[in-house]
Amino acid sequence: MRLSFSSAPNPTNLLGPWLQRLRSRLDLPLLLRWQGGSGFKLGEFDQPRVTIDVLDATGAAALLSPSLDNLGQAYVEGHIDVSGTVQDMVDMAYRLAEAGAQQDAGGHWLGRVVHHLTDAASHTPAADREAIHYHYDVSNAFYAEWLDPAMVYSCAYFENGDETLAQAQTKKIDHILTKLRVQPGQRLLDIGCGWGALVLRAAERFGARCVGITLSQNQFDLATERVRAAGLQGRVEIRLQDYREVHEQFDRISSVGMFEHVGLKNLRAYFQQIHDLLTPDGWALNHGITSSDAQNGETRHGGGRFIDKYVFPNGELPHIGTVLTTMQEGGLEALDAENLRRHYVRTLRCWSEAFEAKSAHLKTLVDDKTWRIWRVYLVGCQWSFEHDDIALFQVLCHRAGQPAQGLPWSRGWMYEGASGVHPH
Repeated sequence: MRLSFSSAPNPTNLLGPWLQRLRSRLDLPLLLRWQGGSGFKLGEFDQPRVTIDVLDATGAAALLSPSLDNLGQAYVEGHIDVSGTVQDMVDMAYRLAEAGAQQDAGGHWLGRVVHHLTDAASHTPAADREAIHYHYDVSNAFYAEWLDPAMVYSCAYFENGDETLAQAQTKKIDHILTKLRVQPGQRLLDIGCGWGALVLRAAERFGARCVGITLSQNQFDLATERVRAAGLQGRVEIRLQDYREVHEQFDRISSVGMFEHVGLKNLRAYFQQIHDLLTPDGWALNHGITSSDAQNGETRHGGGRFIDKYVFPNGELPHIGTVLTTMQEGGLEALDAENLRRHYVRTLRCWSEAFEAKSAHLKTLVDDKTWRIWRVYLVGCQWSFEHDDIALFQVLCHRAGQPAQGLPWSRGWMYEGASGVHPH
């Protein structure tokens, strides 16, 4: 088959042999075009589900070495344009990355050739500084467009599977507080409190006295305003504070979507700090994303590298085995571990659908690069949870060495409000 790329200038002619080998192994409803040409089909179809327009040699290099970080970077930096639904886009990216990982050495050699040809353009001091130091400050208004009204930015809990996102987020908070057996008058610390949804619920429905801590000025400002609006200033305190700077003790501690940023080497100290902040009979719950790799490796095909560069710099995901080991080393006994991987698939789908529905307005709030990053990030994470690259565990714990008599006989209290839980 003749490639429409044949008339394109070097180095993109190098795509020809790569595409022929790829098509012999895949049948994708994907059309690949060089600068708006007629294109090359990577499968048998009448209409493509996804079309990739290669805009320059850097975009061609990404396709010759199609890891998720290379493809994602090419998309967010504007070296390729992609049309199709974002769900289809990410599905094609994963299938290309899988095929790329299996390519022979010749394909890797071609990729190196094109990277050398584009090196001068892609690795200027200015470009490298931007890549290394790239951070974005996304506004509260941006998150409010696609999160639920309470702005809960963590995995929801779809108890029956038919809840709305808002209902499932409320159920997630109640699920955590019920697992913790929060009682009226108890002091609760929420590490990484976001915009305050959990501490507000804990005070209003469970009667707790709460402290929520965050390192985000935007979250601190809005959470503080929400506490004031709810008339809960006497029962909820929001602090702009690192968890290592807290020195009081609490009856209950929740940490939701925060420990991913602690770092593998710091997990034992993180759990030791939770131990020290708990009263002797206190309970804690850690809700966080884990790696499915038993050696704490990154997600497949470069997805972790993309997230580290563009979304959460220096984030690290431990395997659940590492979580339990370091928790014990930090002086905590795990009492219950629940995998909510399926729930995060649904949560991310809800977020992505809202993001797509609000795209026109979102583009007025952030630049195109930030919009592209978050668009593919949400669906890419959804794919990873769906295919067991990553998981979400809630681990309930208390100080190690406590008498067995204080432990419940069953999990009944988590689902029936038993064992003395009396929310009001």
